[in-house]
Amino acid sequence: MALQLWETLKEAIIAYTGLSPPTFFTLLALILALYYVVSGLFPSSDHRHDAHRDFEPQMEPLRPPVQIGEVTEEELKAYDGSDPAKPLLMAIKGQIYDVSQSRMFYGPGGPYALFAGKDASRALAKMSFEEKDLTGDISGLGPFELEALQDWEYKFMGKYVKVGTVKTTVPVTEPSESTPHDAESSKPTEDGASESAAVKNDEIPSKVDADKE
Repeated sequence: MALQLWETLKEAIIAYTGLSPPTFFTLLALILALYYVVSGLFPSSDHRHDAHRDFEPQMEPLRPPVQIGEVTEEELKAYDGSDPAKPLLMAIKGQIYDVSQSRMFYGPGGPYALFAGKDASRALAKMSFEEKDLTGDISGLGPFELEALQDWEYKFMGKYVKVGTVKTTVPVTEPSESTPHDAESSKPTEDGASESAAVKNDEIPSKVDADKE
């Protein structure tokens, strides 16, 4: 049975390839050897992914956003990404958002790193990277700039978690103290009043003398 099968296989090889069985099997062995050599030079995609995972730095999972409440602009600067133990925060129109998930953009070395830890409303409205525009003061902006700022705010509201607000500082006005100049200016009035009283007192005796006469 096996001999008959071998004879049938030899006839098929000769019929379909035109090669003798020894030549056919020799050529097949060379092709297989060449395949294994070439495949060894180019590792499979699974192998490449495994190697990439081995060298890829393990990133820590993001911490859940923590509410910080109301803070001053100076306190907000501590969340600019320089301390990896703290969240990365940024404010728009006085509202503080946790942008830690976009650290590649707002973290150190990112294209928008200078906005982190600040209320950058004016800079975002003007698309400015100047230090003077890194403020929450939006007075004097035009309608197109205010519209751009509104778009940024909608984007942050939809993508990031609000964790606090920026405390607005109200300037304290001290009561004005009287200056020496004011005191001196009041003296002539008092002196003038006393002189008027003296003049009136001088006039009264003269009238009495006139009546006596």
